[in-house]
Amino acid sequence: MNRFRTACTTPGEFIITAEVAPPKGGDITHTVQMAQGLKNRVHAINITDGSRAVLGMSPLAVSAILLQHGIEPICQVACRDRNQISLQADLMGAHALGIHNILALTGDPVKAGDHPKAKSVFDFESVRLLQAIQKMNSGKDWNDKALTDGVTDLFVGAAVDPQSPSWSGLQSRFEKKVEAGAQFFQSQLITDFEVLDKFMQQIAAGCNKPILAGIFLFKSAKNAEFIKKYVPGVHIPQETIDRLASSPEPLQEGIKIAAEQVQLARQICQGVHLMAVKREDLIPQILDMAGIAPLS
Repeated sequence: MNRFRTACTTPGEFIITAEVAPPKGGDITHTVQMAQGLKNRVHAINITDGSRAVLGMSPLAVSAILLQHGIEPICQVACRDRNQISLQADLMGAHALGIHNILALTGDPVKAGDHPKAKSVFDFESVRLLQAIQKMNSGKDWNDKALTDGVTDLFVGAAVDPQSPSWSGLQSRFEKKVEAGAQFFQSQLITDFEVLDKFMQQIAAGCNKPILAGIFLFKSAKNAEFIKKYVPGVHIPQETIDRLASSPEPLQEGIKIAAEQVQLARQICQGVHLMAVKREDLIPQILDMAGIAPLS
């Protein structure tokens, strides 16, 4: 199963991914249902790894279960909770399970989540994790010792924040991730598409790696205000919040806003990454409104 990798390496293909959160508990039914509803609408589905430092089922386990249902996952791997031995062990396990798409992340700080007294590890951050995966794909571990039982074949991507207030920092970090082996990029939530266009023209131009713009479904003005307040690095214009607040049907207005943003992204970059926390069932509606046909 390599629909996502094929799309990333096919010129002119508009790539669509979506995010599905693992369950908090042992019942995977709802997560699988949400993912199945996206089966022919997205190239792959991201499974988050303790996003916002909130506890959820292992993304490795969820990714393996989705594969059993014929759904291609992108397994997120965050550096916050595991040391370099554990991270490499999980990556070898992912390969053995047939999970080849990986998103390498540093991870959100523990204090932001539901276990604020947990100990952070951060033995790696995202660039070194990318470098470790590049080594494993060439048959070596982090210490340059041979992987005696076979190389990995992991198609690895990274996160990017085109709306970062530090343009030089953004450029430096992006270039380091490309050099470390990132094959695709999924962005943080985008609301300023002029800034995204500037990023594409001035920083991402010539890298030949697809950039997927992060599109978030706001369910209400209250939801948008919560995201703005509690999710690090998110910029939501007051105009968007006012639009949601004044609508008699804020959820439908949120779907319309997301669809408009998909259309904008289509003119600027190579794809979109859709985030509709707990309402993944609405993603097909967003794509229909944006004029994006089901995948063939």
